[in-house]
Amino acid sequence: MSSTAPIRLCILDNDNLDAAVVDTYVSYGAMTERLFAEAGVRWEFERFNTTRGEYPEDFDAYDAVLLTGSRADSFSDEPWVRTLRERVTGLLREGKPLLGICFGHQLIALCLGAEVGRAPQGWGMGRLGYEWVGPRPLSPDRPDARGLALLASHQDQVLTLPPGATLLARSDFCPFAAYEVEGRAMCVQPHPEFVADYSAYLLDKRRPYDDAGHAAAHAALALPHDGVAVARYMQAFVERALA
Repeated sequence: MSSTAPIRLCILDNDNLDAAVVDTYVSYGAMTERLFAEAGVRWEFERFNTTRGEYPEDFDAYDAVLLTGSRADSFSDEPWVRTLRERVTGLLREGKPLLGICFGHQLIALCLGAEVGRAPQGWGMGRLGYEWVGPRPLSPDRPDARGLALLASHQDQVLTLPPGATLLARSDFCPFAAYEVEGRAMCVQPHPEFVADYSAYLLDKRRPYDDAGHAAAHAALALPHDGVAVARYMQAFVERALA
């Protein structure tokens, strides 16, 4: 990569959105591109839908790779998931910088040797709070901030920290909510790319809480979240890895 060329990010899009929302949100990869644009990240993006067997001819054409969320289990025996794990294991071996969100966070952890499975507490959905414990601040503008909020939707999670990884964020519900392996991977369990209306759609679809909890989760979506800060942290991680 030359000093003037923009970073090229390969997005491995790991799901297909429901017909009710696909016209609005397109895909998790498209939502991630929107987030990076909102964060002022001027990269070039190309998306590939792994559920349909789409991959770039050569990953060397890209500076980094991002894995999106998915309704699938990262430990699934579905053929496309097995293929994705094989590809990600190869990318880790080659030292390609990786970013992971939700399912991507779990699959990369699995390929790094961590344990991944059903969350014992059940579904985590809506706007959830986390403690930032990373050695670098989440945002240079808030160097002392230790709390963050993000939109989430998951019933699986990382159960052990990957070998060699540094914990970045945690909560009682999700002890390994974000981690990084310097120069190799930076991953987050919740969805920084989500917007409130899409989270509301998933809450209504899955209804993981009782009526009072459902109403409270909907009300919390009106509050801001830190998705843009996470996108900028991902940007800084990749730029360090490529320096």
